[in-house]
Amino acid sequence: MGVERSKPHAISMWMCFALLLNAVHSFYLPGVAPQDFQKGDLLKVKVNKLASVKTQLPYAYYSLPYCKPKKIEDSAENLGEVLRGDRIENSPYEFKMREPQMCNVVCRVTLNDKDIKEFKEKIDDEYRVNMILDNLPLVVPFRRPDTDALVYQHGFPVGFKAQYAGSKDERYFIYNHLAFTVKYHKDEETDAARIVGFEAKHFSIKHEYVGKWDDSKTQLTTCDPHAKRTVTNSNTPHVVDDKEIIFTYDVEFLESEVKWASRWDTYLYMADDQIHWFSIVNSLMIVLFLSGMVAMIMLRTLYRDISRYNQLETQEEAQEETGWKLVHGDVFRPPTYSDLLCVYVGTGVQFLGMILVTMIFAALGFLSPSNRGGLMTAMLLLWVFMGILAGYASARLYKMFKGAEWKKITLQTAFMFPGIVFAIFFVLNVLIWGEKSSGAVPFGTMFVLVLMWFGISVPLVFVGSYIGFRKPAIEAPVKTNKIPRQIPEQAWYMNPFFSILIGGILPFGAVFIELFFILTSIWLQQFYYIFGFLFLVFLILIVTCAEITIVLCYFQLCSEDYLWWWRSYLTSGSSALYLFLYAAFYFFTKLNITKPVSGILYFGYMLIGSYAFFVLTGTIGFYACFWFTRLIYSSVKID
Repeated sequence: MGVERSKPHAISMWMCFALLLNAVHSFYLPGVAPQDFQKGDLLKVKVNKLASVKTQLPYAYYSLPYCKPKKIEDSAENLGEVLRGDRIENSPYEFKMREPQMCNVVCRVTLNDKDIKEFKEKIDDEYRVNMILDNLPLVVPFRRPDTDALVYQHGFPVGFKAQYAGSKDERYFIYNHLAFTVKYHKDEETDAARIVGFEAKHFSIKHEYVGKWDDSKTQLTTCDPHAKRTVTNSNTPHVVDDKEIIFTYDVEFLESEVKWASRWDTYLYMADDQIHWFSIVNSLMIVLFLSGMVAMIMLRTLYRDISRYNQLETQEEAQEETGWKLVHGDVFRPPTYSDLLCVYVGTGVQFLGMILVTMIFAALGFLSPSNRGGLMTAMLLLWVFMGILAGYASARLYKMFKGAEWKKITLQTAFMFPGIVFAIFFVLNVLIWGEKSSGAVPFGTMFVLVLMWFGISVPLVFVGSYIGFRKPAIEAPVKTNKIPRQIPEQAWYMNPFFSILIGGILPFGAVFIELFFILTSIWLQQFYYIFGFLFLVFLILIVTCAEITIVLCYFQLCSEDYLWWWRSYLTSGSSALYLFLYAAFYFFTKLNITKPVSGILYFGYMLIGSYAFFVLTGTIGFYACFWFTRLIYSSVKID
C-alpha cells in the first residue's frame, strides 16, 4: 500500500476505477457446471489441435501417428471453436480419480518414412500438443530465467533437436513419455473432488523391453513400477529415425487449496501484469489530459465566436462575417459519393453496436476463456443481428441527402463491407486448406456463415432501412445556397492529406498499449481476459476520436473549407493505417514466422482487422462532427 500512497491522487483514483472494472476477471460464468468425481471414477483426456506460433497453422492431433483409441469421436464444437481451428477428439489416455499410475504403456507405433518426415517438420516448426481434462487445457509449468517466476505454457512440444556429444549432426528427438499431474480440491464432507489443475512434464526416452513385443504382457526395462524405475529425465532420448516408438505416461494426483471457481486464475496469471496495469493507466492519463485541453480550447474559442456573431451590430466589423460563419450556405451541401458515405456510416454503427454489447458481456464474465470459442461466436451473432442498426443509420443519412432509391443503398450496406471481408477470408481459407491445416473452415461451416449473412443480416438491414426511410428527413439548421462557394487557397497544414494523417495519431495512441496485449494473445496463443480495462480503453477511444475530429473540423471551417463530410470520417479513420503499420512492426520484431503462407495469413487477418477499425473509428468521428456542425450553425443568427 505504501507504493500506492506515494503516487499522485489522480493515478490512484484511476487505479481504483480500473480495478473495479477489472474485478470481473475473478468472477466469471464458466459455461460448464462443476463436475464432482468420486475416488476411482474414470477421467477421460481429450486431445485438441497441434499449434505453433511459428506457422499459425493448426493441425488435428491425429494428423501425426500418435496412439489412437479404438474409435475416434469428435466433440461437439461451437462456431467460434471451428473458426479458431480447434478439433477436440477423444484419446487413449484414461485415468482413475485419485489412483496414481506409473509407466502405463499407451501403445507401440511403427513409423514409415512419411511419418518420420511429418514428425521432423512439426519439430522444426515448434508445434505443441494440446490436451484437455474436465474442460481445463494441459499446461507445462516452467520457471522464467529472468524473474524466477513460475509461468505456464499451453501444451507440450512434439519434440526437440539436439546433437550427441562429440557429433556435429543435429538429430530429431520425440517426447514419448508424459508425467501428468492432476490437481483436485476435495470436499471434506462428501469425499467428492473437483479437478482444479492439469499439468504435465514431458520426457524423451528410448524404451527397452525383453523378448518379442506383446501389448498385454511385455514389461519395459526402462520404466518399471515394480522395480521403482521411473522416467525422470531425457538422458537417453528417443530418436525419431528409430522407427519403433513406445508411448508411456505416469499420473499423480495432488490435493489443492484452489477452489473450482478460481481454477482458471493460474492460466490467466500474467507475469508482467504490473507493467500492463501502469502502462495502461499512464496511457489513459495522457489521453484524458489531451482530451481536457482540447475540450477547453474548443469551449473557450466557440463561446467567444458565437457571442461575437450574435451581439447587436453596433460595431462596423460585426457586419462583416468571418471564419466558419461565412460557409453557412454550403456546410450542409451533400458531399461527392454521398451514397458510399451512407454505406460506411451504417456499417460503422453496426460495428459500434456489436463491440459495445460484446464488451459488456465480456466484462461481466459471460465470455470467459473457459468457454472456448464463445467470444467469436458471440461477435458473429451480434454482427448479424446489428444489421438492423446499419440499415437504419444509412437510410436516415441517405434521406437527408435527398436520396430516393433506398433499396439500392440498403443492398450496398448489406453487401459491401461483409462482401469485401468474406472475399479476403475465402482466399485465406483456400491457402490454409492447401496446407491441409485444421484451421481451414469446412465448407459446411462456410455455408452456415453465408446463411447467417443472407438469412439474418440482409433481411434485418432491409427492416432497419425501411424504418429509417419512413422517418422524416433530418433538417439542416441553415439553408444551402444553390451555387457552391469557392474555397480559398488553404495553408499547408490544412492540406486534407496532412490533417487526416495527423488526426489518426491520437486515437491510435489511446489503444496501442492494449493492442500489444491483444496481438500477443491472438498470435502467441495466450489468454486475453482483461475485458474491464479493454472496455475503459474503448470508451477513451470513442472520446478521443470524437474530440480530434471536432477540433480539426473546426479549424477547417474557420479556413472557409466546407468539405467536411468525408474529411471527418477519414480523420479519425486514419488511425487504422497506424494500426496496420504497428501490426507490421509487431510481425518483424515479436513473431518468428518463417513460412510465406503464414505471413500472408497474418497480414490478411490484420488487413481485415484494420479495415474494421477504420469503419468503426471513422463513424465515431463522423457523428461527432455531424453533431458539432449542427450545434454551432443552429447557435448563430443567420440573416
